[in-house]
Amino acid sequence: MKKSFAAIQAITIAALLGAAVCSICVYAEETETAETFVFKHGFDLDYPPYSYIDDNGETGGFDVEMAQAVCDYYGWEYEAVPFNWDAKDAELNAGSCDCIWSGFTVNGREDDYLWSKAYSDNTQMIMVAKGSGIETLADLAGKIVGVQTSTSAYDLLNDEEGQAQLCQTFSSLEVYETYTIAFNDLKAGAIDALAIDVTSGNYLMADETDYVYLDEELGSEQYAIGFRKDDTELCEKVNAALDALVEDGTYDEIGQKYPEIYDYLCLGKE
Repeated sequence: MKKSFAAIQAITIAALLGAAVCSICVYAEETETAETFVFKHGFDLDYPPYSYIDDNGETGGFDVEMAQAVCDYYGWEYEAVPFNWDAKDAELNAGSCDCIWSGFTVNGREDDYLWSKAYSDNTQMIMVAKGSGIETLADLAGKIVGVQTSTSAYDLLNDEEGQAQLCQTFSSLEVYETYTIAFNDLKAGAIDALAIDVTSGNYLMADETDYVYLDEELGSEQYAIGFRKDDTELCEKVNAALDALVEDGTYDEIGQKYPEIYDYLCLGKE
């Protein structure tokens, strides 16, 4: 009887210990899962060299690599959320992404989003074919000019305080879904000029020698990351990571992969 009672005690203790271990394992698993933050990076699917999806379906670009570097810094899981640029606000407001990080202009939108620190400068220019006879902004009178929808160049050409008067001299302003499509139309002669961000233009012209910018600028701006206004903690964390990535050289290392924009990167240059 004694032996049987001792055996029962041992079995009971073992069962209790086993249950405790299982509870600890489940708790640890739940805690680990709870702490794994998925950073949903919203970006333009065709805005090289900042963000894009290539012919193989792979994502790339300076902003994509920097977002991944922020995730590596914190141990977050990275999730790409590419979209057409005119859908950016709908995607952010629906919670499909945590931010808009894709060559996103601060200027004129200061009160619309919670912004990170600016990480890149940029300028809007007019691109034309060499020998087109278009040498100044005044020469655009009566010409067909292209621009990407929902961009700073588009806003400038439709803003009375910007370049709306210049736009009124055009024969027409053709609006495109992406700059890649617009540039192909410029090469085909379907449009006479293209109003474009210089960093994107540099990328598109990297292997081209027949296109130039006019000397006169349309405007200038800075790029930053746009968050929902109440996501203060996330914005502060991303800002802290950006500082760390500048300090350890990651920002510069990634920037050197994109010579078209390298000279415009502004973090750490204040």
